[in-house]
Amino acid sequence: MVGRSEPSRTSAATNQEHVIVEQDPLLEASDATLASRAADGDVRSFEVLARRHGPLMRVYAAKLLGSDVESDDVVQEAFLTGWRRIAELESPKYVRGWLMRIVTNKAIDRLRVRRHHVDVTELDPPARSAASPERVVEARMQLDAVWLALDKLPTDQRRCWLLRETAGYTYQEIADTLQIPVSTVRGLLARARSFVLHEMEAWR
Repeated sequence: MVGRSEPSRTSAATNQEHVIVEQDPLLEASDATLASRAADGDVRSFEVLARRHGPLMRVYAAKLLGSDVESDDVVQEAFLTGWRRIAELESPKYVRGWLMRIVTNKAIDRLRVRRHHVDVTELDPPARSAASPERVVEARMQLDAVWLALDKLPTDQRRCWLLRETAGYTYQEIADTLQIPVSTVRGLLARARSFVLHEMEAWR
């Protein structure tokens, strides 16, 4: 969409100072209508979508990342990406799942970067004084093993595993988010769990 103005990071997600008119018809509009209007360059429609789905995206990102601060950044990045690519959305009615896939990818990217830099004390509660250095090292190695196992999974299996095991999504919610049948979700999760358990066998 050449020539479209880009909403600011704040206005695209949660501009608390923006006054919402109670009778604004956009507040009652369907996701499909809002997404279609946003694809045509309507910033206000995208802001309504952001306000409508932002809370769920933040809760999910926070659970995945273990950080409210990082979750806000990831959601903001997801909204900016969503705004730039909204015209690529083939089915406007699935905009919620589309946004969730974007924030999932952003969060996974953040986790991959973090795992190479973050100290173990930032991932786990402070160890008791009685905890031995050997146990701390073991915990770090086990965490690394989980991430290595997840990296080996096909994309859909990894996303299903993260949505289910990290965010607590139901099978139906995962199906809606990834736009696949529930039966496929069950199969992907079963294979993902089996693989992760096999990879983590040495840690039992």
